[in-house]
Amino acid sequence: MAGGEATGAGPDGTASERAETGAEADLPSVCVVTHPLGSAGENATRTLLEILGALTAVSLVTAELDDDSPLRDRYPVVELTEKGAGTSVAVAAGRFLLNQARMCRTVAGRDEDVVLFFGATSYLLPVVFARLLDRTVVVEPRGDVPLTLRLHWERRLPDPLARLLAGLVRALERAGFAAAHGVVTYTPSMARQLGVDPEAPDVYPEGARYVDTDRFRPETPYEEREEVVGFVGRLDEEKGIRTLTAVAERLPPDVTFRFVGDGDLRPWLERELADEIEAGEAELTGWVDHDEVPDRLDDLRLLVMPSDATEGLPTTILEALACGTPVYATPVAGVPDVVRDGETGFLMRETDADAIAGGIEEILEREDLPTVGRNGRELVEATYSFDAAVDRYEAILSGVTE
Repeated sequence: MAGGEATGAGPDGTASERAETGAEADLPSVCVVTHPLGSAGENATRTLLEILGALTAVSLVTAELDDDSPLRDRYPVVELTEKGAGTSVAVAAGRFLLNQARMCRTVAGRDEDVVLFFGATSYLLPVVFARLLDRTVVVEPRGDVPLTLRLHWERRLPDPLARLLAGLVRALERAGFAAAHGVVTYTPSMARQLGVDPEAPDVYPEGARYVDTDRFRPETPYEEREEVVGFVGRLDEEKGIRTLTAVAERLPPDVTFRFVGDGDLRPWLERELADEIEAGEAELTGWVDHDEVPDRLDDLRLLVMPSDATEGLPTTILEALACGTPVYATPVAGVPDVVRDGETGFLMRETDADAIAGGIEEILEREDLPTVGRNGRELVEATYSFDAAVDRYEAILSGVTE
């Protein structure tokens, strides 16, 4: 275990004040349990811990946390194992069960009032075990994990077997939802996609994280931005990069498509768009530090995000809106609750390259884009700022422990 302060600081520096307020309100302490963390998972977990840490004492139970992760210094951390999932289904299943047993043992040794399973929603054994220990149990999916696994397994296994395994994971997740005292989703649309009724009394459908609205803000007036649209994220298969490459090839010469990020498909992308890159019609920035992302989003006239149904609510979408940059995205999971068609952004009706490229051209011709950008900024300030997120989770913690 690595020791650390029980409360984290939010971007506005008011964490200690909020934590004191939480103590006065007698909010319960929280143990956050996650599955093994990659970089994206760590960022999502960090923001959740910051929100909870502004309200009450919080700890983290996880696996595969980077040695230099700042979470180690800021929160009590318990690590279950340093081993990955393995290369075979049998090994992965064995480690999945072993990690659940370790979670049960770890939760038994913790004294927090609430155990919040963040992303680890198919870990049924520790969910049920925590209930038997008379803890308040909350589950919060980060996306559609069974679908993600099915798509991954279909690349390695026969489709019927991949669907069967994903169905088993789905059943475990649904059982975890039923066993928990509360289910938190980012938005109501995300709840519905996961088969959860957002109107149910034990469902809290407004659990989205926050955006640092001081760092992510409009700096370049929208009217002064060049004709640059782009994508920000990993250059991997599941992000629709091959489709976006075809989109970049179809756009008019006066519109530049910028790829911000790195990933396995970058070498392929450089070869495929060699002519467009040379002509200045496409750009690849490579990996950028997260501190640079606000400037990258502030340069764009439109963020293009053909997200698939596996994602709950891509943080990049909220960050773009905070920068006054309209978003053009697929209407999956929590996206339609944030990208409000014609108001804060635009929703894709079709996801083939011709349709997306045509949609981009139509959007760029709209005279109301500056207004759409301002609407997005106002939405984030009102609903997805740090203080707004803290208020939401204060209500969630009060609700599940009534």
